[in-house]
Amino acid sequence: MSEAIAPPTLLFVDDEPGILSALRRLFRPHGYRIFIAEGGAAGLEVLEKEQIDLVISDMRMPEMDGATFLKEVRARWPNVMRILLTGYADITSTVAAINQGEIYRYISKPWDDNEIVSIVAEAIEHQNLKRENLRLSSLTQAQNDQLKELNASLEQKVADRTAELRQALSFVEQTHSELKKAFLTSVQVFAGLIELRSGQAGSQISGHGRRVAEHARSVAQRLKLPDAEVQNIMLAGLLHDIGKLGLPDELLGKPFNTLTPEKRALVMKHPVIGQNILMGIDKFKDAAILVRHHHESYDGSGYPDHLAGIAIPQGSRILQAVNEYDSLIIGTLVQRPLKPAEALNFLIENRGKRYDPAVVDAFATLLAETVKSGFTEIPLRTMHLKTGMLLSRDLMHRDGYLLLAKGTALTAEIIGQLVKMENSEQQMLTLYIRQEEK
Repeated sequence: MSEAIAPPTLLFVDDEPGILSALRRLFRPHGYRIFIAEGGAAGLEVLEKEQIDLVISDMRMPEMDGATFLKEVRARWPNVMRILLTGYADITSTVAAINQGEIYRYISKPWDDNEIVSIVAEAIEHQNLKRENLRLSSLTQAQNDQLKELNASLEQKVADRTAELRQALSFVEQTHSELKKAFLTSVQVFAGLIELRSGQAGSQISGHGRRVAEHARSVAQRLKLPDAEVQNIMLAGLLHDIGKLGLPDELLGKPFNTLTPEKRALVMKHPVIGQNILMGIDKFKDAAILVRHHHESYDGSGYPDHLAGIAIPQGSRILQAVNEYDSLIIGTLVQRPLKPAEALNFLIENRGKRYDPAVVDAFATLLAETVKSGFTEIPLRTMHLKTGMLLSRDLMHRDGYLLLAKGTALTAEIIGQLVKMENSEQQMLTLYIRQEEK
């Protein structure tokens, strides 16, 4: 049920009882609740006890005139509407009542009944509007405060949720990075199997796959190939000789050009065998194709499919050049090992013949910049190692397998493991550390 609306309450203040009676008779039929007081002091007592909406006060009263009374009403009950009733043309008193009592209206005696009823009704309506305006303003302010609080809460929730998502994404990226690192480590171990050969063959080809992979990746990046293709070329570089696993050691150690036709034919099967080994692994399907064609020559004289020019996959053209560059240096391609400058000259002399000209140009520039890179290396025993040092060469085990790759940053854990290995195997290790020239 809705609360009943109380009628407006009026207070008439006058020292003449006849005036008070006349006003009460006039306003009672209009539904007002009415109080009267025969002076200012009595009027203030009524105001202290009752909820008054409007006061009509006479001007001339003993002890407290209307201006003083209304001034006191304004000070103590500012929301009460105030009307001055005066029978004298006392401009000074009227001005004082208006200024000090801030009255709504003043009415001259004798009054017009209709006019004074209308003025009181307007005053009550004006007061109701002011109250409603205050109520709505207060409600709006409260809703605004509530909305601000909700917005602040929502912003905090969004910030909290964003932080959670960022943390989750960080975990996913970290996990992905760890999986990728573990995958590459597995590939390196897998690729190192061919290099775990005893005798001269093992020492000759040690680190060959990693060097080919690093050079191939650098050339691919220099040629601005997409990241995914660079990754496949790097993987193919690591695994390009996986098809040689079944070859005898004597074939691995001998220069290709010195082999008999029968033995050459045997070696020339390794690209196809390598592709067949890798094709069964989904992640290696693209790299397997590059492995198949890494001995194709730009002029069509290579093997196994005698492809030529751009018919050879670009990754295979890169592998062809960097692989043979390293093979020339380690002595597995021609009769004697070549120096790096001699190997590069060989590539340049065969530019456009065996090798893709663009690949040779990019590789030659890369090698020239590497020479100018301005870093030195120092050999150190494990006791002198410090965390953060970078390896300038691959660290190989005496049995020929890779312990740490070139570029590895040393950690306290790695150094500790190396020291344990020295103690258990009774063999001192020497690591080559990169030092930038100042």
